[in-house]
Amino acid sequence: MDIDLLSKMVKELILDTDRVALPGLGSFVAEIVPASFSDKGYTINPPYRRLYFRSKPDQGDELSEFYASSNNVSKDIASRIIADFVSELKPVLFSKKTIVFPGLGRLRATKENNVFFVADETLDIYPAGIGLEPVSLKTHQETKAEVDAAFDDLKQILESPSPEPEVCVEPVVQEEAEPSIVESPVNVLQEITVKEQESVPAPVSRRFWKNFFKMFFILLGLAVLILFIIAVLGRVCPEFIDRFLFSEEELRILNY
Repeated sequence: MDIDLLSKMVKELILDTDRVALPGLGSFVAEIVPASFSDKGYTINPPYRRLYFRSKPDQGDELSEFYASSNNVSKDIASRIIADFVSELKPVLFSKKTIVFPGLGRLRATKENNVFFVADETLDIYPAGIGLEPVSLKTHQETKAEVDAAFDDLKQILESPSPEPEVCVEPVVQEEAEPSIVESPVNVLQEITVKEQESVPAPVSRRFWKNFFKMFFILLGLAVLILFIIAVLGRVCPEFIDRFLFSEEELRILNY
């Protein structure tokens, strides 16, 4: 048995299980790392599966069972072969401080002989994550022409006259007098004047609605202008906007 075979066995097993023990030395452990933010919160990194080494003697027969089934030997013989190889590997690790596992990474030891693992950058032990890539929120940068066009549109909105509300005047329908009743011209004139006054809105009401719509469109234009300024500041100075959106603790997490 050699280090290449041990490395291949560990890689094969770790795809289907979360732990592979090296008898008397420790265990390779895989865990899911959830999606995270980077680049000050503008990049979303997909979840992945991380491989590390826990330098705590664990009991496990994953390697012996795999070796026995692959080489048509008994489990006892396979366990003895793996245990002997790991016992030879341990002093080499503590003396050279590094052992390369091809296709996996490097098993390293500190001066105090604390063992840890550094995975290869190309190591992929998360088949379910195939095709997942980081997503950048910086998908578009406004050009000067786009900014000028947006300001022109906003200027037209603010300068355009506000439409006056339409006044609906109901026609005055006069009932024909019965032939037997004759009204005086004065009474008829007074009745017509009263009906005309009731059908035409007062000038005060018309001025109120005109001022109301004018104020509404002015406020709407100011709101659009403020939103546009915030969007431009979010592109040019995202740190300035982040101070209002996040607390200091959240900013430290996003800037990590």
